[in-house]
Amino acid sequence: MSNSRQQEEALFEAARNLTGARARQAFLEQACAEDPGLRRRVESLLAAEGAAAEFFESATGFSIRDCVAEGAEPAPAADLMKGLGTHIGRYKLLQKIGEGGCGVVYMAEQEEPVRRRIALKVIKLGMDTKSVIARFEAERQALALMDHPNIARVLDAGATETGRPYFVMELVRGVKITQYCDEHQLNTGLRLHLFIQICHAIQHAHQKGVIHRDIKPSNILVTLHDGVPVPKVIDFGIAKATLTPLTEKTLFTAYEQLIGTPAYMSPEQAEMSGLDVDTRSDIYSLGVLLYELLTGKTPFDAKELVQSGLEAMRRTLRETEPPRPSTKLHTLLGGELTATAQHRRVEPQKLILQLRGDLDWIVMKALEKDRTRRYETANGVAMDVQRHLNHEPVVARPPSRIYRFQKLVRRNQGVFAAIGAVALVLIAGLGTSTWLFFKARAAEQKQSQLRQMAEEARDNESKLRRQAEARERITQAEILVNEEKFDEADRFLGGMPPAQATLEGAAVLRALGEWHALQNRWRPAADRFGVMLQVDQLDGWDVSSLDVLRQGAVLAHMGDEAGYARFRHETMTRLAGTANPVVAERTLKISLLRPVDGPTMDALRPLADTAAAAFANLNSDTTDAIFHAAWGSVSLALWEYRRGNYTRAVEWCHRSRAYSEANQPRTATVQVLLAMADHQLGRTGEAAAELKLGRDAIEARFGDGLERGDGELGFWFDWVFARIMLQEALALNASPVPLAGHP
Repeated sequence: MSNSRQQEEALFEAARNLTGARARQAFLEQACAEDPGLRRRVESLLAAEGAAAEFFESATGFSIRDCVAEGAEPAPAADLMKGLGTHIGRYKLLQKIGEGGCGVVYMAEQEEPVRRRIALKVIKLGMDTKSVIARFEAERQALALMDHPNIARVLDAGATETGRPYFVMELVRGVKITQYCDEHQLNTGLRLHLFIQICHAIQHAHQKGVIHRDIKPSNILVTLHDGVPVPKVIDFGIAKATLTPLTEKTLFTAYEQLIGTPAYMSPEQAEMSGLDVDTRSDIYSLGVLLYELLTGKTPFDAKELVQSGLEAMRRTLRETEPPRPSTKLHTLLGGELTATAQHRRVEPQKLILQLRGDLDWIVMKALEKDRTRRYETANGVAMDVQRHLNHEPVVARPPSRIYRFQKLVRRNQGVFAAIGAVALVLIAGLGTSTWLFFKARAAEQKQSQLRQMAEEARDNESKLRRQAEARERITQAEILVNEEKFDEADRFLGGMPPAQATLEGAAVLRALGEWHALQNRWRPAADRFGVMLQVDQLDGWDVSSLDVLRQGAVLAHMGDEAGYARFRHETMTRLAGTANPVVAERTLKISLLRPVDGPTMDALRPLADTAAAAFANLNSDTTDAIFHAAWGSVSLALWEYRRGNYTRAVEWCHRSRAYSEANQPRTATVQVLLAMADHQLGRTGEAAAELKLGRDAIEARFGDGLERGDGELGFWFDWVFARIMLQEALALNASPVPLAGHP
C-alpha cells in the first residue's frame, strides 16, 4: 500500500469518527492544509460511506448512517425493531446496540446448542476493503487469544450468506466505568479497586502479545455479577499483536497509529514518527483513565485537542506537561469541584488531599512523555495503587525516610497513638521526678550493665546451641546422602533455616539439588541451590562459579523468568569485578541464557573483556587451560550473538570446535549457536544442518535421562544449558515440535 493511500485511510478513519459536518471540515482544513487533492479524496470517501449507509438502511431497515458517539444512547426502539427476526447463522438479531469504525454490533439470541443473549459484530456494508477486513479479523483474533474475567470473550465466528465476516462475543450488559462510578457515587478507594482489575486485564492482554491501543472509559464497561461490580474491557478493534501476526492481511502503518482517541493517546502513538507502539502506550492510556476516575477530567481536554488540529494535538501530547490530579481539582470552578467531590462522597478539600502525594505520583509516572520512565507493566501500575491502598511506600516517588515514616504511622495508627500517650505521660512526670532520676542514676547504670552481661551470655549460649544442632543435622543428612538415601536427607534438612547452614551444609544441599534436577524436579532443585548459594560464598572460586551455573540453568530451564532475572542481577553484582577469566566466562555464559537489555550488556562488558584477554596468554600445552579455553569460546560466541555481531559469533564457535570434541554438551551447544548465527546471517541451509546435529544430540541425552557427569565429559547442567539454547534456536526457526521430557 502506498504512503498516499495509507494517509487517505488514516484521515478518513479520524474524520468519520467526528460528530457533525463542521467538526469534520475543521479537522480536514488543518490536516490537509497543504494538499487540497488529498482533502478531495478523503471527502469522496466520506460521501461514499454515506451512500452505502443509505443503501443498507433501505435494504434492511437498520440505520447505520451515524456512528455511535462515545456516551451516546442507542437508536430508538422503533427504528431498531424493524429487523426483528433476521437471522445470521444460528443467531437471531434483536437490536443494534453499537457501531464502530468498521463494524456494527447487534444484540442477538443464540438458539442452539444453548439459548442465550450474545453480542454479534458484523463488518459494515461499504467498509469491506482489504484493510478494514484485516482490522476486523485482527480484533477477532486478538480477543480469541485471551481468557480473563475482565475481558469480553469471543464465542464464535463465521460469515454471512453475502460473505461479510462476523464474530460473536459475550454480551456485556453495563455502562462505561466513569458513568458507573459517578452514578453510584463510588469513593476514591472503590474506584481504585475497579482500576486495579482493569490493569490486570490489560496485563493479561499484554502477556498474550496484544496491545489494546484505545483504552478509554467507553471501552471499559461495568456489569454486575451477583451484585458485585465487574469491569469488562471491550473493543480490541485496533489492537495489534506484539509477539505474532494476527493475520497475514493485517496492515498497521505509521499513519494508522493515529487511530484511537486523542485524549487517551500516548505521545508516541500520536507522533507517527516510525517509533513502534508497544505495551507502554497502554500504560499511558491507563494513566489517563486513572486521572479521569480521580478528577472527572482528562489531563488534556478532548474537544480542545481535536479542534486544535493534527499538528497542534501532537505538539500538546509531546511537549505539554499536564497538571497533577490534585492541581487539576484546584483549577475547577467552585460548583464543578463540588459536584466532582459529591460523586465521590467527600468534601472538596478532602478530595484534593486524598489525591495529593501518592496518587499524584502514580498518575504522573504513568503519564511520562518518555515511555522508558513509565511503569514497565500494567501490573506495575496495579501494584503501586495497591501499595497506596495498603498505606505502603509507592514506587512512583522517592521513598525518603520521612515519607516511609509517615506510611509506617498510617499503617499503625493505634500503636503510635499508644506510644504518643505514653510519651506524654512520661514528659508530664519528668519534671517531678528529675531529682529522683539523678539520685538513682548510678545504681541503675550498674544494674543495666549487669543485665546486659547476662543477656549477652544467654544469647551466646543460645547461638552456640543452634549452631551445634545445625551441625548435627548437617552431619546426619550427609550420612544419608552418602548412603544415597536422598529422599530421607531432603526431608531431614528441608526445615533448616538458611542462616544456620555451613559450607558442609552447602555440599549436602548441592547433592540434594542435583538429585532433584536429575529427576526433572526443577522447582525443588532451584530451592536447594538457592539456599546453597547463600552459604557457599566463602568457598573456592571454582566451586562457587560452578554452583552459579547449576542455579542459573535450572531457573532458566523451568521458565522462572522473574527468579532468573533476580539471580542474574545478584550474580553480576557479586562477580562483576572478578579478574579470574574462568569465573568471568562462566558468569558471562549464565547471564546470557536469556536476551538482555542494553544496560545489562554494558555491565557484562568487563567480564567479556576479561574472558577474551585470557586467550592472549593461553598455554596450549596444558589440558586444563585448553578445556577452559574451549568453554570460554562458547561464552564469547554467545556474547557476540547477543550483541548482534553474528559473524564474530560464528568465528568463536569455530574456535571452540578447534579444541577437543570429547565434551559432548559443549559440541552440541556450539552446533546450536552456529545454527542461530547462520540463520541471522541468512545462511539457512547451513543453519538447518547445524541445528539438526545439535538437536539430535541433545534430544538423545534427555531421552536417555540426565546423568551427573563430570568436567571432562560434561556436567548435567551443561546439557541443560545446551537445551535452553536449542529452545531459542527452534523458536527462531519457527519449529513447533516439542522437546521430549520438557517440564
